[in-house]
Amino acid sequence: MNILVLGGGGREHALAWAIKQNPKCDRLIVAPGNAGIAAIAEIAAIDPCDAAAVLACVEENAVDFVVVGPEAPLAAGVADALRAAGILTFGPSAEAAKLEASKAFTKEVCDACAAPTAAWARFDTLEAARAYVRAQGAPIVVKADGLAAGKGVIVAMTLEEAEAGLEEIFGGAFGAAGAEVVIEEFMEGEEASFFILSDGKDVLPVGTAQDHKRVGDGDTGPNTGGMGAYSPAPVLSGAIQEQVLAEIVRPTVAEMARRGTPFQGVLYAGLMIKDGRARLVEYNVRFGDPECQVLMLRLGAQALDLLIACAEGRLGEVRAQWAEDHALTVVMAARGYPGAYRKGTPIDGLEDLAEDSNHMVFHAGTARQDGVLVATGGRVLNVTARGATLKEAQTRAYDMVDAIDWPEGFCRRDIGWRAL
Repeated sequence: MNILVLGGGGREHALAWAIKQNPKCDRLIVAPGNAGIAAIAEIAAIDPCDAAAVLACVEENAVDFVVVGPEAPLAAGVADALRAAGILTFGPSAEAAKLEASKAFTKEVCDACAAPTAAWARFDTLEAARAYVRAQGAPIVVKADGLAAGKGVIVAMTLEEAEAGLEEIFGGAFGAAGAEVVIEEFMEGEEASFFILSDGKDVLPVGTAQDHKRVGDGDTGPNTGGMGAYSPAPVLSGAIQEQVLAEIVRPTVAEMARRGTPFQGVLYAGLMIKDGRARLVEYNVRFGDPECQVLMLRLGAQALDLLIACAEGRLGEVRAQWAEDHALTVVMAARGYPGAYRKGTPIDGLEDLAEDSNHMVFHAGTARQDGVLVATGGRVLNVTARGATLKEAQTRAYDMVDAIDWPEGFCRRDIGWRAL
């Protein structure tokens, strides 16, 4: 098969790496890719949100299967355009992608199918939202309704924080994503992520993970896109997974089908777990980043078979085969992230690291400049390892981190601490 992966981050490097392991993959193209992806796949310099450019790339390269990595092309309808052209595609339609693109839409779906989630309300004016927050009190959660690149969520422990968040959102900090806000009940508990494939009718769990959102050790400092992750997540016991499938995921899939917008792709359920039960925090309609990196290292070549079965509507025929192992990824970021940081700083030492089914450095924000590997983003490398135990995976990952020469980079030193 000729396969095209859309995206250029650490998630797409992990997807490309897993797909490349499968003998069904004859040719692999990634658009727009990055320096790490360029070592294992062909690079197409196109905008993944430009449906016409994507279709031209598919036609020019006789692509058989397209995997859409990020949420933005999905919300832009790229998967719809591909399917309309008869191309086998992994990823939901724009209408189904509203499960991530609109937080209010997801809440309406949850209400319609009685899926347990936080109490909520939505507003399109600052005055009404502020009055609601003052009536409810703190702690409370304020969210921009639309896609805000993983930002736009304020977990406000005080009324002052909540009101400042509302002013930021309605003030245009997140553009059109903040035209409306969703205000939610603050949920206590432990967060975890559950990844489920859906072909529109059947569902297939493909893994659990936990990430570390805050920039500093001990989960301190501002939120980020994720500073590391590990899989599996011990807090997501078999019983809780069954509860989530029965009360949240299957009802959601059935409701989406009832609406005439069946969901085909990966449902990334962010969950809050307390007293042995889970409630939905939010859905994403693509693999998490950096959770995808640990899932793909554990899944390996079979990932492609599962994605194809999902796209072809054959999920009922396949199962994910899991080794009894653990994976952990450490994000190396540019100093200053998630605030201001320098770009173009050189990175050395990667060529001396092993790259195999137990050790991989997935690139998130890198490029080659005059033959030198440089950082081009905030989150730059995902240093990822497997082990028989989580402790072994953690030790291997940090041994790799310590071999990388990047004075302008930093990482947390405690990824996995909660489970360990």
